[in-house]
Amino acid sequence: MAAVPTDSGSRPAAGARFFCTAGRGLEPFLMREVRARLAATQVEYISGKVFFTTCSDLNMLKKLKSAERLFLLIKKQFPLNVSSVSKGKILSEIQRLINDDPESWLNAISTWKSLLELDAKKDKLFQRAANPLKRKVEENDIINAKKLKTEQLQELQESGECPLEKQTEEETQEQDFFTEREKSQEAFQNDVVKAADAKNQNNLTFRVSCRCSGAIAKTFTAQEVGRITGIALMKQFGWKADLRNPNLEIFIHLNDIYSVVGIPVFRIPLASRAYIKTAGLRSTIAWALASLAEIQAGAFVLDPMCGLGTILLEAAKEWPDVYYVGADVSDSQLLGAYDNLKAAGLKNKIELLQVSVIDLPLPSESVDVIISDIPFGKKFKLGEDIKSILQEMERVLHVGGAIVLLLSEEHHRRLKDGKQSSIPLNSEGSHTGEPSIEKCLKPGGKTGTSETGSSSFEASSQECLDKTPPFGSLVPVECHKVSLGRTDAFICKYRKLHSLGL
Repeated sequence: MAAVPTDSGSRPAAGARFFCTAGRGLEPFLMREVRARLAATQVEYISGKVFFTTCSDLNMLKKLKSAERLFLLIKKQFPLNVSSVSKGKILSEIQRLINDDPESWLNAISTWKSLLELDAKKDKLFQRAANPLKRKVEENDIINAKKLKTEQLQELQESGECPLEKQTEEETQEQDFFTEREKSQEAFQNDVVKAADAKNQNNLTFRVSCRCSGAIAKTFTAQEVGRITGIALMKQFGWKADLRNPNLEIFIHLNDIYSVVGIPVFRIPLASRAYIKTAGLRSTIAWALASLAEIQAGAFVLDPMCGLGTILLEAAKEWPDVYYVGADVSDSQLLGAYDNLKAAGLKNKIELLQVSVIDLPLPSESVDVIISDIPFGKKFKLGEDIKSILQEMERVLHVGGAIVLLLSEEHHRRLKDGKQSSIPLNSEGSHTGEPSIEKCLKPGGKTGTSETGSSSFEASSQECLDKTPPFGSLVPVECHKVSLGRTDAFICKYRKLHSLGL
């Protein structure tokens, strides 16, 4: 394993130093994204974290899609020496994270405040410009809504029907969803203003969040490290601890590979999408799948096993000028997908079909891109149906088009070996085996809701490709092993090289 470079916490003139946490295996996607979206430099990673320097403001940083959380970096250095030393010496090493280089802490706090102050000023200017127009639009909406309700009431009275109770319930549920989202955004803005108002360093209140693993976790708990760090910060800078409502949160991660200290930039994780009402596949994985597909404006993009539509949602938010179609055999999944599209304001951007993935009502070679999470579970086995699924995808994809799939380890292993039997499948996209084979594939069936550098990823990806034989006209292009929490999976990209008749 390559040595982790030491970072003193100093800020280069070209920009501030940040790091993002990422799901295991998503580091290459995040590295590509920060370079493309933020024009980031000095991009490097260690397992689960990507470090970079950028001049981008908070508005651009909020747009990162493959990251879990974003932090302003204070320190990154070699792990604490916990072997053959006393607990007291380890305690001193933890305190030295603060005492040895207080300047790096003050620089980070200054950068953090500048980011928040600039963001708060931009938000005020935007609100000032938008308020007159917003009031006018809202007044027109209220007038139109009242007019529409009056007309509906008249029609209902004339027909003798009055299903107002159901209508009111649906309106209330929709309003509650948007109200919660607005409250969350308002809370973040209040945090921004409160932090920006803390001009004096001594007025800052803080709390410490700590994560320990490896040898250090055998000696200290995360709570003990947090308490030790908190006391050192109070002595060094005169800050006051506030566990409930602090201006500032300090994040510390200590393990056998590195010690990292940073400041969370946003209260809400980047991976928590405000526009997704019901979560299916994790949003970061869904975005990674879509980003690998090289979607172009005007393309026809299909997810033939769309579940709750998370992949299509992520794709449509990022690449809007595209024709999207989602298909699934489960009416309950499609209803959930429709609710998600409606909440995200994308119901006119994405068409939903209740059809079987092995019998798509599409002409041959009519689709530009196929992206799908091939569902898997424990109860049921598909046998040869995985072959039918891939053959149907291959049929509707035009020559030169790409297929990006999320495959279970068993899917991937059997495809590498050229075997398409006994592969578990369901149609939920949540990787829990529930429905039978018939319900998965036939419409109308019911279902329930490396750490050594980028070269190691390339080697791992190449190993996947070298052992994966072409399937018909499909040739493997790229492969990444990613974590889904309790299990691992593979993001695999294929390209169609020729027509099936050749």
